[in-house]
This record gives sequence, structure tokens and C-alpha cells, in this order.
Amino acid sequence: MAKFLGTKPRIPRIRLLLPLLLVATAGAQEKPGLTYHSTVSEVRLVFFATDEDNHSVEDLQKDDFAVVDDEAVIRDFRSFTRSAATNLDVVVLIDGSDSVLPHFQREVTDVVQMIAEGPWTPADHMSVLSFSGTEAHLICSEDCRSSFSAEQVVRLRGGGATPLFDAVEIAAGLLAHRRQQDSWPVIILFSDGGDNISKSSFGDGLERILASGAQVYAIDAGSAGRWSKGTATLRRMAEDSGGRCLPIEENAIAIVNSVIDDLHSARVVTYPAPDSRSDFHTVRVLPTHNLNLQFRSRRGYYGWSAGAH
Repeated sequence: MAKFLGTKPRIPRIRLLLPLLLVATAGAQEKPGLTYHSTVSEVRLVFFATDEDNHSVEDLQKDDFAVVDDEAVIRDFRSFTRSAATNLDVVVLIDGSDSVLPHFQREVTDVVQMIAEGPWTPADHMSVLSFSGTEAHLICSEDCRSSFSAEQVVRLRGGGATPLFDAVEIAAGLLAHRRQQDSWPVIILFSDGGDNISKSSFGDGLERILASGAQVYAIDAGSAGRWSKGTATLRRMAEDSGGRCLPIEENAIAIVNSVIDDLHSARVVTYPAPDSRSDFHTVRVLPTHNLNLQFRSRRGYYGWSAGAH
């Protein structure tokens, strides 16, 4: 049965980034009402490498790249491995507002095809949320491959305004709440990127995405080939999280395959966290020998040295 999610769940703002995992050492015992201080000792960075033809690089070596963490160039890594995640935890967001009306049926058709024909495994989880007006509705949670239907989305479509940032926060919160070490959290967002009613800001939504460790694969339902503020918003969400922004004209199964390809090709490096004068560390992965190599990762992580419990 669909669950109404008009009000955002109270989800702690975790000062922790996954897959950029900050391993910290506590400086005091945890007690009710006590604030303890900690220092970040290690950064865990997940990234993807492709060649000039956008094909995954299978034989990547640790001396083929360097990480630039703020102003520090990192070449000496504590570890360099494939990602240990083997399952997908996907939340699909469907924009049902008036601004995407010309593409709404295409959104629903693509989601139906993704769920029915995608190369999912029995351990993968799939949830679907629709949002419009002032509300977001949970169509199905975790088991959508057996319980989702297009009629559920059409029946709940409310038109009107677009609460995109509120919906993104809800989706990221769901993924953070049920995060498992072997799961890969993903948000597949069908929208034109517009928002005109959310209580949350773009920054709030992006922070919640980073805290959940989710990658955003944004499917742009705006005007094809035209730049817009909404397109820029979708690209920023996708790129800052290490995901991708794709046009709605892209084949639905190709979208799923992009997600699964990333799951299988992800690399992980760990290294000592460098000193920084800012709370937010920007991160880039750059080639050292073959300049045709291209790297994709989230754009940074927060290095707060204090947390409240």
C-alpha cells in the first residue's frame, strides 16, 4: 500500500560521507548530552575511471592517478581496491508536477521498463517515490519489482508545484536509514530540475545526498538541447555525488546499465586526511601518465572535527 510522505522524516544530519568514509577517533567517552571532539584520520574515496571512449578502465594501477585533496597531492595510498558493494539499493523519484507534464507519461513508461527488464539481482532493493504539489508519496518500498504498477503513479499525480528538494531529502533519508555495507545507494531522479515550493533549499538536499552516500543519476525531463536553471541543478546534484546526468531520451535500460556498470567498476582508495583550513575538502582525481584517462568521483567531503551526541 502506498505510504504518504508529505512531511519529511526526522533523520539525523550525519556528519559522515559514504562512500567518502571518514574514519574518526573519539576524544571522550560518549554520554547523554555530552559533546565530544574527534579528528579525522583517514579518507575513503570511491571513484570511476574511463578511457577516451568512455569505457571503463579494467587494468588501472595505483600509479596511474593522483588525488588532489584541497591543495595536497596524494600519491601514497594506504589501500587501493575494487568496491566491496555487490547489491543495489535504488530509490526512483518521479516528478509529477505541471512543469514536466509533456514528459510525464515517458517518465512512468521508463520506470515500468526499468523495473520489469533491468538486470536486477534478488538482493537488490527498489523503491519508488512520486512528488508534486506540496506532497511526496511513497509508491512502494524495497520490493517494487513485485508491487509497482503505472496506475499507482498516475492515480497519485497531483500536478501543481514542484517540491523537488524536499523529495530528494526524503529519498536520501530512506537510503541512509537502511544503509548496509554491501549495498550501493542510488537515486534515479526523473525531473526537469525545477523547484518552486520546497521547505528545503538546494543546499539542504545536496547535503543530505552527501550524508547518505547516494549517487544521483538525474534524468533531465526539460527541453531537449536547451540550457536551463533546472538542467544546471540536475547536473550539479549528479556530478557532486559522483553520478551522472542523462537526457530523458536515453533508453531506460541504458540508464540501469550505467548504474550497474558503475557498481562493478568502482575503485576505492584510502589515505591519511591532510590538514585543511576549511571544513569542506574539495577532491579531484587526476591522471599521472595517460592524459586520456578520465575520472569521476564526488566533489569532496566535510572534515568537521567535532560531533554532538
